[in-house]
Amino acid sequence: MNYYSLNKKAPNTTFKNAVIKGLAPDKGLYFPESITPLPEDFFKNIDNLSNIEIAFAAIKQFVSPEIPEDVLKTIVEETLSFDFPVIQLNENVSTLELFHGPTMAFKDVGARFMARCLGYFNKDNTNEVTVLVATSGDTGGAVANGFLGVKGVNVVILYPSGKVSDIQEKQLTTLGQNITALEVDGVFDDCQDMVKRAFLDEELTSKMQLTSANSINVARWLPQLFYFMFAYKQLHNSHKNIVFSVPSGNFGNICAGMMAQQLGLPIRKFIASNNKNNVVTNYLKTEEYTPKPSIQTISNAMDVGNPSNFIRIQEIYKNNFADLKDNLSSFSFSDEETKEALAHIYKTYNYVADPHGAVGYLGCKEYLKKNKDVHCVFLETAHSTKFLDVVEEVIKEKQPLPEQIQEVMYKTKVATKIGSYNELKSYLLNN
Repeated sequence: MNYYSLNKKAPNTTFKNAVIKGLAPDKGLYFPESITPLPEDFFKNIDNLSNIEIAFAAIKQFVSPEIPEDVLKTIVEETLSFDFPVIQLNENVSTLELFHGPTMAFKDVGARFMARCLGYFNKDNTNEVTVLVATSGDTGGAVANGFLGVKGVNVVILYPSGKVSDIQEKQLTTLGQNITALEVDGVFDDCQDMVKRAFLDEELTSKMQLTSANSINVARWLPQLFYFMFAYKQLHNSHKNIVFSVPSGNFGNICAGMMAQQLGLPIRKFIASNNKNNVVTNYLKTEEYTPKPSIQTISNAMDVGNPSNFIRIQEIYKNNFADLKDNLSSFSFSDEETKEALAHIYKTYNYVADPHGAVGYLGCKEYLKKNKDVHCVFLETAHSTKFLDVVEEVIKEKQPLPEQIQEVMYKTKVATKIGSYNELKSYLLNN
């Protein structure tokens, strides 16, 4: 499989180069040259397949022939070493739990897959690769954990000071080894802009090999399509019209779900559930895409004012607004509405959601007002204890800490503070 830049001004390239480079030379995101749907029988017989078999069949075309099948099977097995349960709350609503991995966030899947791909590509390379990544919350911890100890790979994570939860911060600042955390005086968009600028800085790129582990990287983005298929496997016998409500920030997750749909997954529709960072919600109302500065909310991983992956969604639909709108709805909710949803879910279903899942739940409720014949699945993208201050305040109950959280809670934070791109550049060149 080859990949092309969505800016259409760079040569097509291989999966390996797309993973190692992250961004194309013309600043564009990479996109696969073709998408071949899986056979209809694959979905008819999905009950007879394991998660490993489903994922292997789904991803194979996007990485072949550069990763041999036996190696790819091992990568998939190591990536998916935890469960993806669907919990039904009522007749019309379920949640897909994506927090059973090592850092208790959905990004564990993409980070683990990418780390293993990059490790394979770099196994015989004497040159080190620096993974440069911006995080609005969970990406940092997932990438740090996924790449910890990977030979020949250094990881530098930029995160906005004071705008990630305490546990999220501990997960990306306490590992040491080949992981470095840079605490940025700014918001997530500032971190993301610094990362993009670094990739285009010839003084940097001439002296070091940079790549990204944000969802702009195809190896981080594409594996997220797996768990949409896992959810379908668990639900399709009892629910025919399945809709996914995805808490959306940088739009990589929902875009991966749409790729699963392109592979033939029989999904009725997607809902992009936004907090007050509602660029896409507004776009679907007005057909005008207007990025704006991000707003800080209690669902911090979605605090993105210029979603990088939305251009991939537009590419899937060939920039046809009517086709996109036919398959995507979007709603925006306030922090107050999010807290009310957290309280309602706990009181009604005895289920503890996190703020991002609560936004996803609100998307389901809004969509179901006019669409009674569907079963809506909201993605529970991170464990509730990663947002203890918000969750415990709302539900008035002390929450036990899972083992994965306990492991980092009392470790010492190690981070270097920076305030500008020049400080980032200086750090990279001198360290």
